[in-house]
Amino acid sequence: MRAVSRLSWPARLAWFAAIFAFGVVMFGAFVRLSNAGLSCPDWPTCYGQIAWPHHAHEVAQADAAFPQRPVEPGKPWREQFHRMIAGTLGVLVLTLAVVAVWRRRWARWTVIGTAVAAALGTGMYIGGEHVISSVLAAIAIAAPLFVAAKLTRAPPWRIAVIALALVIFQAMLGMWTVTLLLKPIVVTGHLLGGMATFALLAYIALRFTPVGADGEEHARLRRFVAFGIVLLAAQIFLGGWTSTNYAALACGVGDSAFPHCLGQWWPATDFHQGFVLWRGIGVNYEGGILDGPARTAIQMAHRIGALVVFVYLGWLSHRVARAGLRAFGIGIAVTLVAQVLLGISNVHFGLPLPVATAHNGMAALLLFSLLATLARTQKRLEAV
Repeated sequence: MRAVSRLSWPARLAWFAAIFAFGVVMFGAFVRLSNAGLSCPDWPTCYGQIAWPHHAHEVAQADAAFPQRPVEPGKPWREQFHRMIAGTLGVLVLTLAVVAVWRRRWARWTVIGTAVAAALGTGMYIGGEHVISSVLAAIAIAAPLFVAAKLTRAPPWRIAVIALALVIFQAMLGMWTVTLLLKPIVVTGHLLGGMATFALLAYIALRFTPVGADGEEHARLRRFVAFGIVLLAAQIFLGGWTSTNYAALACGVGDSAFPHCLGQWWPATDFHQGFVLWRGIGVNYEGGILDGPARTAIQMAHRIGALVVFVYLGWLSHRVARAGLRAFGIGIAVTLVAQVLLGISNVHFGLPLPVATAHNGMAALLLFSLLATLARTQKRLEAV
C-alpha cells in the first residue's frame, strides 16, 4: 500500500490505462475468436446505430438496410462494445499525452488538435467524405510523432505521445478490418497494434513506478531481455497470422494433432501460399480462403516459433534469476509455461473459446513480464 501511495497521479493514470488496454486486448480476442469481426458491417456505427440493433423492429430495419449481412443474434454487441471500450482507451491515452506535453504550449495545442482532427475525420468518414477523412487521419497520426521527436522530457513522456499516434492508427486498422472484409494482414496488424498499445502503456507505468537499478550493473542483461521482447513480438505476429487465416486447427484435433500434425511429424505444407501477405481487395476472408497445406504451413511455422521462444525465454528466465532478480525470472518462467500449455490445449481440445481467449491474454502477460524485467534493469527514472 505504501508503494501505491507513493505513485504520482500520472503514474496511476498510466497504470489504469495499461490495465484497461489489457482488457481491450482480451475482449478484442474474444470478438475475433467468436467470429464476430464482421457482425457490424459498417464503421464506426453498427447497422447505422451508435449502439447496435437488439429490438425486433431495429433488427428488421438493419436487415433491410444491409441485406448482404443480416443481423446475427448475439454478435453485433460484441463488435460495437469493443469499439466503445477502445474509444474509451483512446481518451485515456489522449489524457496521458496531454499531461506529457502540458509544459510546452505549442505541443499541448498540437496534441489537442490531433484529437480534433481525428474526431473530424471520423465524422467525415460517416458522411462519405473518405478523401478528406483520410487526410485528417494522416495528420492525426503524424502530428503526435512530430511532437514526440521534439519533446525533451524523459523517454516515458515521449512514449505517451507516441501511444496516441498508435491508438489513432489502431482505429484506422479497426475500420479497415471491416471495410477490407477481415483481410489477414490488416487483422493481424490490428492484433499487433493492440499488443503494442498495451506494451507502451505498461512500460510508461513501469518507468513511472519507483523500480529500477541504481547503476548500470544490469546493462548486459538488458540487451538479452530486449532481444527476448523482439522474439516474442515475432511470435505474436505468427500467432495472429495463424488465427486470422483460420489455421489454428490445421493439424487436426486431439492426440494426432500434437506433438504430431495430422498424425505426421511433417505433413504436406505450402509456405509460399501460406505467407502471401497481400491478395488484393474485395475478397471476403471470413472463414479463411487457404487450402489445407497452406494452413498447415502457417501452423508449423507458429510451432517452430513457439519452440524457439520457449528455449530462449526459458534460458532468459534462468539468467535473470541468477542475476539477482529472482521474482522477475520466476514471472517470465510461469507465464511462459502457462502460455505453452494453453497453446497445446487449444489444439488438443479443438480451440475452445475460453482457452483461445486466455492464450491471447497470456501472451500479453508474458510480454508484460519481459517489460517489467527491462524496466528493472534500467536506471530509476528519478536518476535519469
